[in-house]
Amino acid sequence: MRQVDAPPSARIQAIAILLERGWGKAVQPIAGEDGEPIRIVIRQLNEVTDLDLTPTGKTAGLVN
Repeated sequence: MRQVDAPPSARIQAIAILLERGWGKAVQPIAGEDGEPIRIVIRQLNEVTDLDLTPTGKTAGLVN
């Protein structure tokens, strides 16, 4: 930041990094396509099947 021989763009980038470390980055709002907050739904799917998965070369309990 204080190096006179450094390019101005590098000095400005150094200043920005120091400000972010000292004051923190600005909050970036996250919204969906319609401007509403993003909603996250986590679902767990449990399915019980009666398939024979042994490697026999057959269709392993599936009906053709």
